[in-house]
Amino acid sequence: MPIQKSSLQAIPTCFASCSIGSKPSHTLPKKLEAIAAAGFDAIELSFPDILTFASEQLKRDVQPSDYDDLCSVGQEIKRLCESKKLKILILQPFGNFEGWPADSDERKNAFDRAKGWIRIMEAVGTDMLQVGSSDSQGINMSRDYIASDLRELADLLAQHGFKLAYENWCWSTHAPTWKDAWDVVQKVNKPNIGLCLDTFQTAGSEWADPTEDSGLIEGAGGKDALDKKLKLSLEELSAMVPHNKIFFLQISDAYKPVKPLDKDTDQSGLRPRGRWSHDYRPMPFNGGYLPVVDVTKAVLNTGFRGWFSIETFDGGADGKGKEYDDMNEVARNAMTDYRKLLDQCSVLNP
Repeated sequence: MPIQKSSLQAIPTCFASCSIGSKPSHTLPKKLEAIAAAGFDAIELSFPDILTFASEQLKRDVQPSDYDDLCSVGQEIKRLCESKKLKILILQPFGNFEGWPADSDERKNAFDRAKGWIRIMEAVGTDMLQVGSSDSQGINMSRDYIASDLRELADLLAQHGFKLAYENWCWSTHAPTWKDAWDVVQKVNKPNIGLCLDTFQTAGSEWADPTEDSGLIEGAGGKDALDKKLKLSLEELSAMVPHNKIFFLQISDAYKPVKPLDKDTDQSGLRPRGRWSHDYRPMPFNGGYLPVVDVTKAVLNTGFRGWFSIETFDGGADGKGKEYDDMNEVARNAMTDYRKLLDQCSVLNP
């Protein structure tokens, strides 16, 4: 259906703190300055940025489980954001949480981490935790078991008035597609759990494959058949998912790698789509090849007009990284590309 441009004017905008900065001198305060100056309303606060900022502030290495230190520094991050009139939309990325065997050390660690991150959420003043669908091996992939873990996490968050935004990571071992994540959310069946949808994760799981010369999923009958399959999936998304169960939409594209990625996991156990996600994700209209506009339209056709968040990891088409000096320019360009995306998704009112 046509999307009226006037309906998109009040969409709030967000920028992930992990998606800007390429040098040690690009500190969190400087990131916040650039994001605010470009006109964004909020940030996704990345846990690694908290760790780095804490180590800088306290002048010693701060560990991921040093929650007292992280909460103390979190209060300073809250003040910095308030001074820039930036909301902290979410704390991210909380991964490898669900599915661990009962009574296992991994499960205990997952819930200990959750309780620590909830403390940080209180300190920084955010009410939403982003949880990515696990890519761990050795988990129980029963959908009911997965939902049970996430239901318990949702209940922990609810005690503080917090929400859980569940995202399909396209390299996940159990929920790589939006439909998988939506099925999990429905099974959890709690008012404070919803979806984090992502243009990259959606197209990257159902249409693209960075290990192929074509950059596309092979064996689907060719590009036309693949396009048709994605179109049907996106129509289902628009029809099936209530707009109020989409907590926010992340925006990025992807490069087709200059050299196809190896199909095997790397030394850290990361699957090829995971490596692709970490290093090959520019803004739309900057050399990528995913059908970002189509995915965005599908989300808008649910009636969603909530948070749009920039989450990019632009290491170039070779994935080797890009260095730049001017974060202000990066943030301004991202805002320009975001507005272009809305323009391409909409029609002018008659």
